[in-house]
Amino acid sequence: MGDGSVSTLFVGLMSGTSLDGVDAVLADFHAARPAIVATYYLPYPSELRARLLALHDPAINELHHAALIGIALARLYASAVDALLAAPGIKREGVRAIGCHGQTVRHNPAAGYSIQLNNPALLAELTGIPVVADFRARDIAAGGQGAPLVPAFHDALFRSADRCRVVANIGGIANLTELSPSAPTHGFDCGPGNMLLDAWAQRHIGHPYDEGGRWAARGVVIRPLLDALRADPYFAKNPPKSCGREQFNLRWLQSNLAGNDNAADVQATLLELSASTIADAIGHWCAPPADLLVCGGGAKNDALMRRLADLLPGVCVSSTTPYGVGAEWVEALAFSWLARQTVSARPGNLPAVTGAAGPRILGAIYPA
Repeated sequence: MGDGSVSTLFVGLMSGTSLDGVDAVLADFHAARPAIVATYYLPYPSELRARLLALHDPAINELHHAALIGIALARLYASAVDALLAAPGIKREGVRAIGCHGQTVRHNPAAGYSIQLNNPALLAELTGIPVVADFRARDIAAGGQGAPLVPAFHDALFRSADRCRVVANIGGIANLTELSPSAPTHGFDCGPGNMLLDAWAQRHIGHPYDEGGRWAARGVVIRPLLDALRADPYFAKNPPKSCGREQFNLRWLQSNLAGNDNAADVQATLLELSASTIADAIGHWCAPPADLLVCGGGAKNDALMRRLADLLPGVCVSSTTPYGVGAEWVEALAFSWLARQTVSARPGNLPAVTGAAGPRILGAIYPA
């Protein structure tokens, strides 16, 4: 607690496009830099993950299924919050709010919407803690992409007074934040991060991800396939821009396959796609960085990290862990920060990042 009257504790919940589970962080904002009090990870049950994947394609009665999944997610989120608070022995009354991103199943800002499944009213009821949710809608209403939202937090946490830094958040989708001492912060989604790598690994080796990138490292990049994938117009599009499973999915990949491709070689090509499009985006739209700070699941892919270092000579490539926040917890911590911004009536977006008409207070508050 700060002055003893208003709690400085916030929970952040993140479930990203990788569809692997819920990252939960309890953060204390009593000082200028948030302190992580506790963390917890709750994997998705395989049945829930399959239902979420199915919702990415139009189907009969999908509104009913989406509502039921929102309820299931709220119950899972509540379980994650209970476990998160149990370890440090924090009473729920001591938490000011939960920032919950929800699970994205459609992202179409050009049509004016982005859908994150959740049931924040039920989550508030189950936890007894106010919930801040639906963060993207206000930015989209103001003409923005609604994503990425984490660059404002990256600015607050990782900016240096004398070194140009780029933060690469490599989840299912990869996004970049440029933190230049001589320019305003900007950022954008640069393309697929782990999403295609994970989907291909699940299909061919029966694991939800390629641990350490070891399977990809056994393959050889298929240059014609890489060229075909890199020719997608998204990569050359100027920021502000954001993307999702709508653009980059297994159907998109399969439409570019020859049909007799070696599975490990395809995995190696997908890793090269992620690494090269991240490096290219930095070269095209960012000032030359001294440091590349990597967070998200991609930071644990040793082969991907090595390839980024190869493609960015002279840049110090590292996970965010040496900079004070474990790579796997940055996004969840960001949504605790965004919840704090909302309940404090402060903007949470950066118009230069999303393309919105101006700064906006994000999210809707569901009282306990």
